[in-house]
Amino acid sequence: MLEISDLITAVEPDSGHRLPVRRAEVIGRLRESGDERAARIVARLPVDADGVLDPCAVDRLLIGVHTELQRLSEELRVGERLVHLLGPLFAAIRAAGAERGPYRLVDVGCGLGYLLRWLAATDALGPDVELVGVDLSAALVGEADRLARAEGLNCRFVHGNAFDLPQAATVYVSTGVLHHFSDPALAEFFQAQAASPAQAFCHFDIAATPLAPIGAWMFHRARMRHPLGRHDGVVSALRAHSDEALLRAATVPGIRALLYDPRGTANPFCTTVRPIIGLRPPLEGSFRQAFGRSGRRLVGQDQLTEPAR
Repeated sequence: MLEISDLITAVEPDSGHRLPVRRAEVIGRLRESGDERAARIVARLPVDADGVLDPCAVDRLLIGVHTELQRLSEELRVGERLVHLLGPLFAAIRAAGAERGPYRLVDVGCGLGYLLRWLAATDALGPDVELVGVDLSAALVGEADRLARAEGLNCRFVHGNAFDLPQAATVYVSTGVLHHFSDPALAEFFQAQAASPAQAFCHFDIAATPLAPIGAWMFHRARMRHPLGRHDGVVSALRAHSDEALLRAATVPGIRALLYDPRGTANPFCTTVRPIIGLRPPLEGSFRQAFGRSGRRLVGQDQLTEPAR
Protein backbone atom coordinates (compact mmCIF):
# COMPACT_ATOMS: atom_id res chain seq x y z
CA MET A 1 0.00 0.00 0.00
CA LEU A 2 1.23 3.47 -0.87
CA GLU A 3 0.97 6.77 0.98
CA ILE A 4 0.47 9.83 -1.18
CA SER A 5 2.90 11.90 0.88
CA ASP A 6 5.69 9.44 0.06
CA LEU A 7 5.10 9.85 -3.67
CA ILE A 8 4.55 13.57 -4.24
CA THR A 9 8.03 14.57 -3.09
CA ALA A 10 11.41 13.11 -4.02
CA VAL A 11 14.90 14.01 -2.85
CA GLU A 12 18.39 12.68 -3.27
CA PRO A 13 18.99 10.73 -0.04
CA ASP A 14 22.53 12.00 0.48
CA SER A 15 22.26 15.66 -0.44
CA GLY A 16 18.57 16.23 0.21
CA HIS A 17 18.36 17.94 -3.19
CA ARG A 18 14.78 18.06 -4.41
CA LEU A 19 13.83 16.21 -7.57
CA PRO A 20 10.90 16.93 -9.90
CA VAL A 21 7.87 14.66 -9.55
CA ARG A 22 5.47 14.16 -12.45
CA ARG A 23 1.84 13.95 -11.45
CA ALA A 24 0.99 11.38 -14.13
CA GLU A 25 3.66 9.01 -12.81
CA VAL A 26 2.31 9.24 -9.27
CA ILE A 27 -1.23 8.64 -10.49
CA GLY A 28 -0.01 5.65 -12.49
CA ARG A 29 1.67 4.08 -9.46
CA LEU A 30 -1.42 4.54 -7.32
CA ARG A 31 -3.67 3.03 -9.97
CA GLU A 32 -1.32 0.08 -10.38
CA SER A 33 -1.66 -0.52 -6.64
CA GLY A 34 -5.44 -0.48 -7.00
CA ASP A 35 -5.96 2.80 -5.11
CA GLU A 36 -8.21 4.84 -7.38
CA ARG A 37 -9.26 7.15 -4.54
CA ALA A 38 -5.66 8.22 -3.93
CA ALA A 39 -5.17 8.70 -7.67
CA ARG A 40 -8.13 11.11 -7.73
CA ILE A 41 -6.66 13.09 -4.83
CA VAL A 42 -3.34 13.50 -6.64
CA ALA A 43 -5.11 14.40 -9.89
CA ARG A 44 -6.36 17.57 -8.20
CA LEU A 45 -2.88 18.80 -7.26
CA PRO A 46 -1.51 21.65 -9.44
CA VAL A 47 1.26 21.07 -12.00
CA ASP A 48 3.37 23.20 -14.33
CA ALA A 49 3.32 23.11 -18.13
CA ASP A 50 5.45 19.93 -18.13
CA GLY A 51 3.14 18.05 -15.76
CA VAL A 52 5.50 18.39 -12.77
CA LEU A 53 3.82 18.86 -9.42
CA ASP A 54 4.09 22.44 -8.17
CA PRO A 55 6.68 22.17 -5.33
CA CYS A 56 5.33 25.23 -3.50
CA ALA A 57 1.80 23.83 -3.51
CA VAL A 58 3.08 20.44 -2.33
CA ASP A 59 5.05 22.07 0.49
CA ARG A 60 2.03 24.07 1.65
CA LEU A 61 -0.07 20.93 1.61
CA LEU A 62 2.44 18.88 3.61
CA ILE A 63 2.91 21.64 6.19
CA GLY A 64 -0.87 21.83 6.58
CA VAL A 65 -1.23 18.06 6.98
CA HIS A 66 1.66 17.88 9.48
CA THR A 67 0.14 20.75 11.45
CA GLU A 68 -3.05 18.74 11.80
CA LEU A 69 -1.05 15.62 12.68
CA GLN A 70 0.44 17.51 15.61
CA ARG A 71 -2.96 17.17 17.27
CA LEU A 72 -2.54 13.41 17.23
CA SER A 73 0.81 13.66 19.04
CA GLU A 74 -0.73 16.01 21.56
CA GLU A 75 -3.76 13.82 22.24
CA LEU A 76 -1.69 10.64 22.47
CA ARG A 77 0.76 12.44 24.79
CA VAL A 78 3.69 11.18 22.75
CA GLY A 79 6.10 13.60 24.44
CA GLU A 80 5.30 12.24 27.89
CA ARG A 81 5.45 8.65 26.65
CA LEU A 82 8.87 9.25 25.15
CA VAL A 83 10.23 10.89 28.31
CA HIS A 84 8.97 7.88 30.29
CA LEU A 85 11.55 5.86 28.34
CA LEU A 86 14.23 8.47 27.63
CA GLY A 87 14.57 9.50 31.28
CA PRO A 88 15.80 6.05 32.39
CA LEU A 89 17.75 5.66 29.14
CA PHE A 90 19.79 8.82 29.68
CA ALA A 91 20.17 7.91 33.35
CA ALA A 92 21.78 4.63 32.26
CA ILE A 93 24.02 6.41 29.74
CA ARG A 94 25.15 8.93 32.36
CA ALA A 95 25.77 6.18 34.92
CA ALA A 96 27.83 4.13 32.46
CA GLY A 97 30.17 7.05 31.84
CA ALA A 98 30.97 5.74 28.36
CA GLU A 99 30.12 9.14 26.94
CA ARG A 100 30.40 12.47 28.71
CA GLY A 101 27.85 15.21 28.17
CA PRO A 102 26.56 17.15 26.50
CA TYR A 103 24.50 14.39 24.97
CA ARG A 104 22.70 14.68 21.65
CA LEU A 105 19.15 13.52 20.92
CA VAL A 106 18.46 13.34 17.17
CA ASP A 107 14.88 13.13 15.91
CA VAL A 108 14.86 11.29 12.57
CA GLY A 109 12.20 12.53 10.17
CA CYS A 110 11.24 15.27 12.62
CA GLY A 111 8.59 16.90 10.43
CA LEU A 112 7.45 20.11 12.13
CA GLY A 113 9.53 19.23 15.18
CA TYR A 114 6.64 18.91 17.63
CA LEU A 115 8.44 16.33 19.74
CA LEU A 116 11.63 18.33 20.12
CA ARG A 117 9.75 21.55 20.70
CA TRP A 118 7.78 19.83 23.46
CA LEU A 119 10.98 18.50 25.03
CA ALA A 120 12.60 21.92 24.82
CA ALA A 121 9.56 23.66 26.31
CA THR A 122 9.38 21.25 29.25
CA ASP A 123 13.17 20.77 29.71
CA ALA A 124 12.21 17.18 30.44
CA LEU A 125 15.64 15.66 29.69
CA GLY A 126 17.85 18.24 31.37
CA PRO A 127 20.25 20.94 30.16
CA ASP A 128 22.96 18.47 29.15
CA VAL A 129 20.87 17.03 26.27
CA GLU A 130 21.07 18.87 22.93
CA LEU A 131 17.93 18.55 20.81
CA VAL A 132 18.40 18.19 17.03
CA GLY A 133 15.68 17.47 14.48
CA VAL A 134 16.53 16.23 10.97
CA ASP A 135 14.30 15.79 7.95
CA LEU A 136 14.76 15.37 4.20
CA SER A 137 11.99 17.92 3.60
CA ALA A 138 13.44 21.42 3.54
CA ALA A 139 9.94 22.90 3.84
CA LEU A 140 9.09 20.99 7.01
CA VAL A 141 12.49 21.72 8.59
CA GLY A 142 12.12 25.39 7.74
CA GLU A 143 8.71 25.57 9.37
CA ALA A 144 9.97 23.64 12.42
CA ASP A 145 12.81 26.14 12.80
CA ARG A 146 10.42 29.08 12.43
CA LEU A 147 8.11 27.69 15.12
CA ALA A 148 11.00 27.01 17.52
CA ARG A 149 12.32 30.55 17.12
CA ALA A 150 8.85 32.03 17.57
CA GLU A 151 8.43 30.01 20.75
CA GLY A 152 11.93 30.86 22.02
CA LEU A 153 12.95 27.22 22.32
CA ASN A 154 16.44 25.78 22.60
CA CYS A 155 16.44 23.21 19.82
CA ARG A 156 17.66 23.21 16.24
CA PHE A 157 16.61 21.66 12.95
CA VAL A 158 18.71 20.41 10.05
CA HIS A 159 17.78 19.61 6.47
CA GLY A 160 19.46 16.38 5.39
CA ASN A 161 20.25 12.81 6.40
CA ALA A 162 20.16 12.11 10.14
CA PHE A 163 23.05 9.67 9.84
CA ASP A 164 25.36 12.15 8.11
CA LEU A 165 25.52 14.84 10.79
CA PRO A 166 28.96 16.26 11.63
CA GLN A 167 28.33 15.41 15.30
CA ALA A 168 26.97 11.95 16.03
CA ALA A 169 23.82 11.28 18.02
CA THR A 170 23.85 9.82 21.50
CA VAL A 171 20.25 8.64 21.07
CA TYR A 172 18.10 8.48 17.94
CA VAL A 173 14.33 8.86 18.19
CA SER A 174 11.42 9.07 15.77
CA THR A 175 7.62 9.09 15.81
CA GLY A 176 5.53 7.72 12.98
CA VAL A 177 8.48 6.96 10.70
CA LEU A 178 9.01 3.19 10.80
CA HIS A 179 5.91 2.22 8.83
CA HIS A 180 7.25 4.19 5.84
CA PHE A 181 10.01 1.57 5.43
CA SER A 182 9.65 -1.75 3.66
CA ASP A 183 11.10 -4.74 5.52
CA PRO A 184 14.56 -4.57 3.84
CA ALA A 185 14.76 -0.80 4.32
CA LEU A 186 13.67 -1.17 7.96
CA ALA A 187 16.60 -3.51 8.62
CA GLU A 188 18.98 -1.04 6.94
CA PHE A 189 17.56 1.75 9.11
CA PHE A 190 18.43 -0.11 12.31
CA GLN A 191 21.79 -1.27 10.97
CA ALA A 192 22.77 2.35 10.29
CA GLN A 193 22.12 3.19 13.93
CA ALA A 194 24.05 0.18 15.18
CA ALA A 195 27.01 1.20 13.00
CA SER A 196 26.96 4.75 14.39
CA PRO A 197 28.48 5.85 17.72
CA ALA A 198 24.97 6.20 19.18
CA GLN A 199 24.31 4.51 22.50
CA ALA A 200 20.61 3.86 21.96
CA PHE A 201 17.47 4.51 19.96
CA CYS A 202 13.76 4.77 20.74
CA HIS A 203 11.25 4.80 17.89
CA PHE A 204 7.49 5.16 18.34
CA ASP A 205 5.17 3.98 15.62
CA ILE A 206 1.64 2.74 15.13
CA ALA A 207 0.91 -0.50 16.96
CA ALA A 208 -0.11 -3.18 14.47
CA THR A 209 -3.38 -4.23 16.09
CA PRO A 210 -6.64 -5.26 14.40
CA LEU A 211 -8.24 -2.08 15.72
CA ALA A 212 -5.55 0.29 14.44
CA PRO A 213 -7.05 0.92 10.97
CA ILE A 214 -10.50 1.55 12.49
CA GLY A 215 -9.07 3.96 15.05
CA ALA A 216 -7.03 5.72 12.38
CA TRP A 217 -10.09 6.10 10.15
CA MET A 218 -12.17 7.55 13.00
CA PHE A 219 -9.52 10.05 14.10
CA HIS A 220 -8.50 11.21 10.65
CA ARG A 221 -12.08 11.46 9.46
CA ALA A 222 -12.96 13.63 12.44
CA ARG A 223 -9.82 15.75 12.69
CA MET A 224 -8.11 15.96 9.29
CA ARG A 225 -9.48 18.40 6.72
CA HIS A 226 -7.53 17.46 3.60
CA PRO A 227 -8.32 14.17 1.81
CA LEU A 228 -4.58 13.40 1.62
CA GLY A 229 -4.28 13.38 5.41
CA ARG A 230 -7.36 11.20 5.77
CA HIS A 231 -6.10 8.74 3.17
CA ASP A 232 -2.54 8.48 4.44
CA GLY A 233 -3.60 8.15 8.06
CA VAL A 234 -5.49 4.93 7.40
CA VAL A 235 -2.83 3.54 5.07
CA SER A 236 -0.21 4.22 7.77
CA ALA A 237 -2.11 2.00 10.19
CA LEU A 238 -2.45 -0.73 7.58
CA ARG A 239 1.30 -0.59 6.88
CA ALA A 240 2.37 -0.78 10.53
CA HIS A 241 5.00 -3.44 11.21
CA SER A 242 4.18 -6.32 13.52
CA ASP A 243 5.98 -6.77 16.82
CA GLU A 244 7.88 -9.71 15.38
CA ALA A 245 9.01 -7.72 12.32
CA LEU A 246 10.18 -4.80 14.45
CA LEU A 247 12.23 -6.94 16.81
CA ARG A 248 13.66 -9.00 13.97
CA ALA A 249 14.81 -5.88 12.11
CA ALA A 250 16.15 -4.14 15.23
CA THR A 251 18.09 -7.16 16.48
CA VAL A 252 21.45 -6.41 14.91
CA PRO A 253 25.01 -6.97 16.20
CA GLY A 254 25.90 -4.55 18.96
CA ILE A 255 22.28 -3.70 19.86
CA ARG A 256 19.91 -5.19 22.41
CA ALA A 257 16.41 -4.63 20.99
CA LEU A 258 13.41 -4.41 23.32
CA LEU A 259 9.73 -3.84 22.67
CA TYR A 260 7.62 -2.01 25.25
CA ASP A 261 4.11 -3.40 25.84
CA PRO A 262 4.08 -5.92 22.97
CA ARG A 263 0.85 -7.25 21.53
CA GLY A 264 -0.75 -9.75 23.88
CA THR A 265 0.35 -7.91 27.02
CA ALA A 266 -1.47 -4.62 26.35
CA ASN A 267 -5.12 -3.68 25.96
CA PRO A 268 -5.74 -3.36 22.18
CA PHE A 269 -8.45 -0.75 22.87
CA CYS A 270 -5.86 1.51 24.55
CA THR A 271 -2.77 0.75 22.48
CA THR A 272 -2.23 3.23 19.66
CA VAL A 273 1.53 3.68 19.38
CA ARG A 274 4.30 1.44 20.62
CA PRO A 275 8.05 2.00 21.02
CA ILE A 276 10.91 -0.19 19.88
CA ILE A 277 14.04 0.46 21.94
CA GLY A 278 17.61 -0.48 21.17
CA LEU A 279 20.64 0.04 23.37
CA ARG A 280 24.20 -1.12 23.72
CA PRO A 281 24.11 -4.37 25.73
CA PRO A 282 26.16 -3.03 28.70
CA LEU A 283 23.45 -0.43 29.31
CA GLU A 284 20.56 -2.86 29.69
CA GLY A 285 21.01 -3.58 33.41
CA SER A 286 21.24 0.11 34.37
CA PHE A 287 18.33 0.96 32.08
CA ARG A 288 16.07 -1.65 33.64
CA GLN A 289 17.10 -0.57 37.12
CA ALA A 290 16.35 3.09 36.35
CA PHE A 291 13.07 2.07 34.72
CA GLY A 292 11.88 0.34 37.89
CA ARG A 293 8.75 -1.82 37.84
CA SER A 294 7.91 -0.73 34.31
CA GLY A 295 10.97 -2.65 33.15
CA ARG A 296 8.91 -5.83 33.34
CA ARG A 297 7.02 -4.62 30.28
CA LEU A 298 10.17 -4.66 28.14
CA VAL A 299 10.39 -7.77 25.95
CA GLY A 300 13.21 -8.96 23.71
CA GLN A 301 12.96 -11.17 20.66
CA ASP A 302 13.69 -14.24 22.77
CA GLN A 303 10.78 -13.42 25.12
CA LEU A 304 8.11 -12.23 22.70
CA THR A 305 5.97 -15.33 22.87
CA GLU A 306 6.23 -15.59 26.64
CA PRO A 307 3.55 -14.11 28.89
CA ALA A 308 4.38 -10.86 30.65
CA ARG A 309 5.61 -11.27 34.22
